[in-house]
Amino acid sequence: MIKGIGHLALTVENMDKSLEFYCDILGFERAFEIRDNENQPWIEYIKVAPGQFIELFYGGLSKQLEERNQIGFNHICLEVNDINEVANHIKMKGLTLDVEPTKGKDNNYQCWIKDPDGNRIEFMQLEPTSPHMNC
Repeated sequence: MIKGIGHLALTVENMDKSLEFYCDILGFERAFEIRDNENQPWIEYIKVAPGQFIELFYGGLSKQLEERNQIGFNHICLEVNDINEVANHIKMKGLTLDVEPTKGKDNNYQCWIKDPDGNRIEFMQLEPTSPHMNC
């Protein structure tokens, strides 16, 4: 019935900064754009993996207040092969990690960063003892 998660949609304040972050820094591919009825830029699709996308909408005007335990979107998790390689790559691009590589309670290694709009991104290296690997 349900095949998988197709995309995550984010409304961004500055498309150029977001495209630089997701494509130039994280290495995702700019897949395609969709224009609105007036032929103006509306959505940019970033390809994460085959059939998986991050959908970036133009026109963000205000950010939600960051509150602890806020209901709703929390973060996106991107699976990686080598957590230290990813962390070093991000730092070499001039960005600061919010959380350095560490082992989580799920036995996976993780580090954290925020995108230009403050959306939290977790990078996770799955370990053989992880509950994710044993489902």
